[in-house]
Amino acid sequence: MSSFTPTWDRAVTRHGEEALRSRFPVVRTVAELRALPDHRALAAIAERVFAAGFRWKVIRAKWEGFEEAFHGFDPAWVAALDAEGIAALCADARIVRNRPKVLCTVANARFVQEVAAAHGSFGRWVADWPDDDVVGLWAALKEGGDRLGGDTGPWVLRMLGKDSFRLTSDVVAALQEAGVVDKAPTSRKALAAVQEAMNGWRRETGLSLGALSVVLASSTGVVYGEED
Repeated sequence: MSSFTPTWDRAVTRHGEEALRSRFPVVRTVAELRALPDHRALAAIAERVFAAGFRWKVIRAKWEGFEEAFHGFDPAWVAALDAEGIAALCADARIVRNRPKVLCTVANARFVQEVAAAHGSFGRWVADWPDDDVVGLWAALKEGGDRLGGDTGPWVLRMLGKDSFRLTSDVVAALQEAGVVDKAPTSRKALAAVQEAMNGWRRETGLSLGALSVVLASSTGVVYGEED
């Protein structure tokens, strides 16, 4: 595995170290993640799912309405929604009225409940997942949840404060330049190779996985930092 120094140097040259570090995502401690209420985990999942395909600002501007309409994203309340309740939400002007995403949120409320029943809470499950196998957590989110594949799962983890990298086009370009992959990684083998490289760079630099992701993107992308 190649040293991370050339990637770091390019990113610093492009943006400056202080500005670069200011973009590093906040990573919660294990204790903080374990204490995360299940309704906040579901809210993060729903926010990211609704944001997919929409302008982020649209979702943020309506978010207070989302919180009200979904009863604070209480998993038990959302999971128990029947056809009448779903229809009411789909007609509720306080939210983005997208039936598939409302149904997705109901499914993900049940997923949060299932995880919480098995592990004590959704936050505890996320907190206790090894950071050196975050791609395994991505796979678990995709398998157990609804619409949590692709970049949505990593984005949700970032919102929750779990240390995770992302595979934006800029990050992938930097990984290609470093010789880690030759194309966007989608297979288990390719994702394992990326995880191995990230683990090595984390040991080398002392940076979080999220910070490494930002540096990679900033070293090669035409935009500053990771893509939204």
